[in-house]
Amino acid sequence: MRTARALRWTALALAVSALPVWAGTESRIGTFGAEELRVPVGSRTVALGGATLADVSGVEALFFNPAGLAASDAKTEVTFTHTAFIADQDVNYFGLARGFGDWGWLGLSAKVYSVGEIPRTTESAPDGTGEIFTPTYSTLGLTYSRRMTDRVNFGGTVYYVAERILQETASGVAFDFGFQYQTGLGGAALGMSLKNVGPSMAFAGSDLDFGVVRPGDDPTAQPRTVAPSTSPFELPTYFQFGASYPLLGKGIYRATAYAAYQNNSFSRDEFRGGLEWTYRDDLALRAGYAGTGDEDDLFGFSYGAGVRIPMATNKLYVDYAGQTVSDFFDDVQHITLRLTF
Repeated sequence: MRTARALRWTALALAVSALPVWAGTESRIGTFGAEELRVPVGSRTVALGGATLADVSGVEALFFNPAGLAASDAKTEVTFTHTAFIADQDVNYFGLARGFGDWGWLGLSAKVYSVGEIPRTTESAPDGTGEIFTPTYSTLGLTYSRRMTDRVNFGGTVYYVAERILQETASGVAFDFGFQYQTGLGGAALGMSLKNVGPSMAFAGSDLDFGVVRPGDDPTAQPRTVAPSTSPFELPTYFQFGASYPLLGKGIYRATAYAAYQNNSFSRDEFRGGLEWTYRDDLALRAGYAGTGDEDDLFGFSYGAGVRIPMATNKLYVDYAGQTVSDFFDDVQHITLRLTF
């Protein structure tokens, strides 16, 4: 009874919170900012098309569904992911999670998204000034997760978002919420997450300033400094609902199917799916898909594998994932190290 009641209230809270997200239309494509919040990290889930929110667990859950943090069987987990993104961009991610018994779990995460070096051009120097600048986009996250009952997990994350281009900066906060429910029906699990909820952000900085002489001013006077404001941009909010089901769950071999639906506030909705085959806890093969089904989708199929490296007392996992890209670019490559204590 307590499990059913907790599930109803949690689902209702997430559904109500997600109502603004359901307003997404094609007219809003390309109108959001803080793109770094969307870039996935965690090779296992990436290889499975990002569809594991129903049963993702431990430190891997920090990005995909904070509720899953409390599902870990370890006491402490650490992860690092490097992503060779499209157009020679790089993403580096670090996560740390620690359990505190019945009180719950705490997690810390940091992600740095670098677009590489860009030659600076201006109106007076369209061929370049000789200066090189490197925009950076960073997020710092603090996550709390707890087992509400023996079947229900709930969690939330608060992010500090910081962006810098030359002398211009933008900063803000974003929130994630999620829950997981073990149905007890043949091992099936359900999950929901609401991501990147927060106020709009805007850039400001000294590079925007310029001098102007107003009509009627003394032409020999110093120009007045004008500091214009920039238009604010919204965060890429989205809501996900997913499920997992064990196709083969006994013995040393296991196979699990994943499916998820993602409702975007900034673009067309997406469908996600994945299939994972594992041998003991030592080897895994994965494949997935994420997209709208439209031929204009940038990403599509994904693939990957994972191995456990034997250690005396701890467990070290190495996971790899690749994402196919529709045109022009090589596949996106992800590599993740995860250590449990």
